[in-house]
Amino acid sequence: MTTQIHPVDHELVQAAAQVARVRCRGENHTMAAAARVRDGRIVTAVNAYHFTGGPCAELVLIGAAAAQGAYELETVVAVGDRDRGVVPPCGRCRQVLLDYFPALKVIVDEGEGPRTVHIAELLPAGYVWADHQLEAE
Repeated sequence: MTTQIHPVDHELVQAAAQVARVRCRGENHTMAAAARVRDGRIVTAVNAYHFTGGPCAELVLIGAAAAQGAYELETVVAVGDRDRGVVPPCGRCRQVLLDYFPALKVIVDEGEGPRTVHIAELLPAGYVWADHQLEAE
């Protein structure tokens, strides 16, 4: 797979970081996410941790965006509380993000500063949910 260089949306990172600083309190809300919608809006959300599981900030973000009529997300980023910075999505979130938004870009940081990658780069050879929806010929 060829890695394409995408610019980092620093405004999006700052939006998620601000939500993490202001809204992430205690152990129930430790991550914030922000997404850039195709029309330029920014949608934010926090995770909802629970010992039985619970949705990550990226999954809450999908619902929050839909509730605001934002169905075309272009870029997403997650930021940890306590100034942990950009955190890449977990495996479950990678799969859901790929399923809902196959053209999505994700801001990640693997210790060398933030960079933007295509969601498929985070889940190579991943299952494609849309494949099971194809009508049998």
